[in-house]
Amino acid sequence: MGKKGKEAARERREQRRREVTLLRDLPYEPHQRWWDRLEPRAVAVVTGANRGIGFEAARQLALHGLHVVLTSRDAARGQDAAERIRGEAPDGAGVSVEWRQLDVADAASVEAFATWALETHGGIHVLVNNAGVNFNKGPDNSVEFAEQVIETNYYGTKRMIDAMIPLMIPSPYGARIVNVSSRLGRVNGRRNRIGETSLRDQLLNDDCLSEQLIDEMIKKFLEQVRQGTLSSNQWPQMYTDYSVSKLAVNAYTRLMSRRLSDRPEGQKVYINCFCPGWVKTAMTDWEGNISAEEGADTGVWLALLPFELGTNGKFFAERREISF
Repeated sequence: MGKKGKEAARERREQRRREVTLLRDLPYEPHQRWWDRLEPRAVAVVTGANRGIGFEAARQLALHGLHVVLTSRDAARGQDAAERIRGEAPDGAGVSVEWRQLDVADAASVEAFATWALETHGGIHVLVNNAGVNFNKGPDNSVEFAEQVIETNYYGTKRMIDAMIPLMIPSPYGARIVNVSSRLGRVNGRRNRIGETSLRDQLLNDDCLSEQLIDEMIKKFLEQVRQGTLSSNQWPQMYTDYSVSKLAVNAYTRLMSRRLSDRPEGQKVYINCFCPGWVKTAMTDWEGNISAEEGADTGVWLALLPFELGTNGKFFAERREISF
């Protein structure tokens, strides 16, 4: 891309940022605020919420009037984050936030959290799966920590979905699951893509997509990592382990939307994923062109989207649907 092309792309991004900022400034109409009709207050769980995008999602949901369970692995950081949201809220905002320890990579931790959520709140209404890791920085593309990345980003997200769906409180407005993902995990990206045509086709075909297919892809990837036989032509070329983990999250989001689509009225669960954009957070060292507050916006929007729109099994960026 030449200089003029880069300038045009930059201007388009700035224009879209201005549009999204305007949308964020417009309040929801009273009839759209479905969470205000629930008694007691709607409960939203945000994983990995002590900083960055997770913190911003938790803060914005609390300001909108939901009770937020802010989770993190580290107790001190999580408690500080919850206190910061309460302390920085405008007078009279009535924010309701509590912290709870949770490590999505630990099955026992997820099970204990689910038990607590059921006993304390009777269930939840919104789940934002934000917890994730990435060990590559700048131009690096090591797969040294691939197993940890996959365990947290994919299996951790999957573990939370499986544990929380039975806890979703029935209501006429449906429950929400929002998975924080990335454009890097698109099946058919121009540069960052799955090299095997048959696997790409299966992942994009709803009739072929299955949990077994996704898990076998992950198993194959990790086996090649362990054996040192990873082919750069077969897997995404940028942040390979992170990209594969988010590709799996995207595919699992689509799969779960199909499984949940047949639920009767009053028990609906809407599940979507979104890319927050190139945000500068503690997990990265790139020059993010948007803030964490802006990056969290689409996730919060999906979490609060009026139920009558029925968005399900979609991938979004900047409040616009994009392809998988």
